[in-house]
Amino acid sequence: MKIAMLARNANLYSHRRIVEAARERGHEIDVLNTLRVTMNITSHRPEAYYNGAKLELYDAVIPRIGASITFYGLAVLRQFEMMGVWPLNESVAIGRSRDKLRSMQILARAGLGLPVTAFAHDPKQTDEVLRMVGGAPVVIKLLEGTQGIGVVLGETEQSAKSVIEAFRGANVNILVQEFIKESRSQDIRAFVIGGKVVAAMQRTGSPDDFRSNLHRGGTAKQIKITPEERSTAIRAARKLGLNVAGVDMLRSNHGPVIMEVNSSPGLEGIEQATGKDIAGKIIEFLEENAVKGKTKTRGKG
Repeated sequence: MKIAMLARNANLYSHRRIVEAARERGHEIDVLNTLRVTMNITSHRPEAYYNGAKLELYDAVIPRIGASITFYGLAVLRQFEMMGVWPLNESVAIGRSRDKLRSMQILARAGLGLPVTAFAHDPKQTDEVLRMVGGAPVVIKLLEGTQGIGVVLGETEQSAKSVIEAFRGANVNILVQEFIKESRSQDIRAFVIGGKVVAAMQRTGSPDDFRSNLHRGGTAKQIKITPEERSTAIRAARKLGLNVAGVDMLRSNHGPVIMEVNSSPGLEGIEQATGKDIAGKIIEFLEENAVKGKTKTRGKG
């Protein structure tokens, strides 16, 4: 199989592991810097070029699109889909997951557990927003934030109001969520591939941080999740249309609540915590499912 991986940094752990796993299984894989791909958009013969050379058709594409280049990255991925290349995760699904508001609306409609969340445009509605989520402490999130960046804890009503009004005054979109105290700065990441949870880890934040992101000094260990948590993770990935996803959940007093569904989950933390070959499982899924030209979004722009 000939595989393309869209990734800006070929040296990241996750990208190196995927390349290793593909080559170990006898596949040819090219890492393409997403921003160096140009597109000839025509009605009958869509083409893609890399560093000026026309790209030959691939059997499959693995999108590892950074959040900062989501718009261009999705345009490139759509071009591959229009060319009939099978995507590990489709552009529409990645777009849903990257829009925090949209993804939460989709998950809420499906009846999945979420923290109480409010969204408003007018800074004058701050008091109403805080009432909706049960008052301080609250978690305030930038819609465009990733890896814990742009996530603030408003510990008191006054501090929460100040942060919300500052963000809205700067014309920045935010979500306000209830703070799940009982989670104790811990969350669960369930790694879903092809409708199955293949690994799960519990992440614990550093002592001075309520966020549990490994990029912010958190630690991780393998964990056995409950049947309800497993079902929640699988349903969340399915509802967003993702074949591969990292589903982040908190354990609350009323069951698992989803914090985020990541369409390009990192492999380093989960592989080191669980000892499982996640990269190999991704390539196995490609082998079993990649069919040239079989994409739901082909021809839909």
